[in-house]
Amino acid sequence: MTNVTLIDTTVRDGNQSNWGATGLDTGMMLQIAPVMERVGFEAIDFTTSTHMAVAVRFKKEDPWERLRLFKEATPNTPLSFLTTGMRFISWEKATEELMEFAFRLLVKNGISRFAVMDPMNNVPAMLNMAGITRKAGGNQIVAALTFTLSPLHDDAHWVEKTKALCSSGKFDKLYVKDPGGLISPERAAALFPALKVAAGGVPLEFHSHTTIGLAAFSYLEAAQNGAPCLHTSASSAANGTGQPAMSPTIANLRDMGMTVDVDDEAVAEMDAYFTALAAAEGLSDRGPGDYDRRYFQHQIPGGVMGTMMRQLKETRREHLLPAVLEEVVRVRAEFGYPIMVTPFSQLVATQAMLNVTSNERYQTVPDEVTRYVLGRFGTPAMPMDANVEDRIRSSKRAKELEAEATMGSIDELRAKIGKQYSDEEFLLRATMPADQVDAMKAAGPARRGYDPKSKPVMDLVRELTARKGLGRVKIEKAGFKLELNGGQA
Repeated sequence: MTNVTLIDTTVRDGNQSNWGATGLDTGMMLQIAPVMERVGFEAIDFTTSTHMAVAVRFKKEDPWERLRLFKEATPNTPLSFLTTGMRFISWEKATEELMEFAFRLLVKNGISRFAVMDPMNNVPAMLNMAGITRKAGGNQIVAALTFTLSPLHDDAHWVEKTKALCSSGKFDKLYVKDPGGLISPERAAALFPALKVAAGGVPLEFHSHTTIGLAAFSYLEAAQNGAPCLHTSASSAANGTGQPAMSPTIANLRDMGMTVDVDDEAVAEMDAYFTALAAAEGLSDRGPGDYDRRYFQHQIPGGVMGTMMRQLKETRREHLLPAVLEEVVRVRAEFGYPIMVTPFSQLVATQAMLNVTSNERYQTVPDEVTRYVLGRFGTPAMPMDANVEDRIRSSKRAKELEAEATMGSIDELRAKIGKQYSDEEFLLRATMPADQVDAMKAAGPARRGYDPKSKPVMDLVRELTARKGLGRVKIEKAGFKLELNGGQA
C-alpha cells in the first residue's frame, strides 16, 4: 500500500499563485502556524527571496522576523526555501559568496530544506548550488526539475536529466516542477515510472498547478506511479492558478487505497481558517481552471499569471489579458523558447505586457531582459530571433549593462552600505532600495495574530478615525465594547 506525504504550499505558492503573493501577512501566518504543525506535513513550502521582498515592499514587515516566529511555532516541520542560486531579491546576478551568506542566514533563522532549480535545467549549475546549500547548513537538498513542452523535451530528455541529478549524490530528493500545469494524467502515468527507475532510489515529489484543470487528476497518477509526495494548499489558496486542494486530494488518494498519514481535524481547522480569512480579506477562492489549449503555447506558470492579473487589475487594464497572452507566445519564441519558470517566465511576461501597453513593440526593454539577451542567465535552448536580439544588443542601455560592475564582495558591500546593521538587515539593504527597508523598520514589529471575524470592525474603526471632526467613537455589541476619545482608545 502506497503511503503519500504532503508538502504544504499555502503560505508561499498558493499565496503567490492566487493572491499575487500579497494576500498574507505575518500575523495571518502565525495565527494558523500551530495548526499547520499538527497536520503532519513532510515540509512547508515557506518562502523565496521574492516573497521576502514582498514582505518588505508591500507589508512593511521583516521577513527574517516572520521566518523566525513561524519556525518557533512549527518546530517539527521543515520549512523550505526555493532558489535558483542566481539571485537574492535583486534581479542582479548574485555572487556565490553572497548566495552562501544568504543561505546561512536562512538556516540560522529556520530554513532546513532547500529546493534547488535552474531555469534552464542546467545540471552542472544545480549540482554546484546543491553543494553551496549543503555547505551553508541545509539539512535536505531537493532537486527541482522544471517541466516544459517543446520539440526538445520528450520523456527521454527528462529521464536523462533525472539520472544526472540523482546519481550525483548531491540531492536527497527530486521533485518534478510543472509550473504551467501541463502534465496530463496520461503523461504522468507514463513519465513517473520511467523517472522512478532513473532516480535510482532517490524519492520523487510532484508539484503542479490547476491552471487548466489537469493537476488534481495527474496527482493521483503520479502518486501511484512513483511520486508519493504531492504539493497541495488549503482550499481557499488552492486551485485557480495554484496547487490542488489538500482535502479533496487526501480523500481521493484514500479512496484509491493509498494512505495519507495526517491529522484530519487539523486539516479541517486549517481549511476553515483560510476560508474565513479569504472571505474577510476579499481574496479569491476559486476552483480549478478551465481546460484551455492556449496554455500549451504560452505556458505561463500559476504564480506569474496571478501576479500579472493583479498588475493589470491595478492599472485597470484587465481587458488586455488576451492580447498579453498572445504576445507572450510571440515573445517566448523570439527569446529562443526559454522554460517558463523564474526568472524567464517573469521576463517574458513583463516584456509582453510592455509590448502590448506601449506604442511600439520593444519600445521599452527592462534591464533584466537586456541581461538575458546578453547571456547573463545562460544560453537558450534555441537561437533567439535575430532582429529582436540585434535591436536589444545595439541599444545604449545594453552597452551600459555590458560594462556594469558585478555585485561586489560582501566586504565591499558592507563598506558601502555601513557596518552598523545586523547580517539580516544588511542583506536586505544590499539587495533592495534603502527607502523600502527604512519604511519597514519604521513600521515596527509585525502583528502576532489575526482573527478574520475582527476584520469588519477594524475596517470601520480605521474609516471613522480617519474622518475629521469626530471627537468620540463608540462601538458596542454583545461581549465587545470599544470606545475612542480624541483618537485614544
